[in-house]
Amino acid sequence: MGNGEAAGSGAGAGAGAGAVPVARPADGAGVIPHLTVLGGIAAIDFYTRAFGAEETIRMMADDTVRLLHAALRINGGFIFLNDDFPEYHGGHAGSPMHLAITPVTIHLSVSDVDGWMDRAAAAGAVVSMPAADMFWGERYGRVRDPFGHVWSFGGPMKG
Repeated sequence: MGNGEAAGSGAGAGAGAGAVPVARPADGAGVIPHLTVLGGIAAIDFYTRAFGAEETIRMMADDTVRLLHAALRINGGFIFLNDDFPEYHGGHAGSPMHLAITPVTIHLSVSDVDGWMDRAAAAGAVVSMPAADMFWGERYGRVRDPFGHVWSFGGPMKG
């Protein structure tokens, strides 16, 4: 397996109610953003509607309310996802919603920038930079998701 293809199968840790079978990224699959959110289950639903995400791993925390870990395949790559656990970080919250900002933008290279942005907006994202043909020869735009993360889209110019 390669190029981010999933490997493995079986039940994830905490394989009780709500566990999703494991399909993890292949070794050497590249960089995988690991996003912290408030409302992990709602985030999975949003990313599925907004970006066509495929959930491949879900593990709930012992409290059965918060998401300990999830893996989602989006546009051929993966993101990891978890709820905020301030109790493991000296009481400090780490989600963009607590911080009121994120210095990170997650970029997707797509064939239809406008279509991806429209779908994200319809699912609840806020367009922070409308799609436009840019001087560097790419169509580009950005959205902020309901969990505070910024996503950019780049693809062929309309021109």
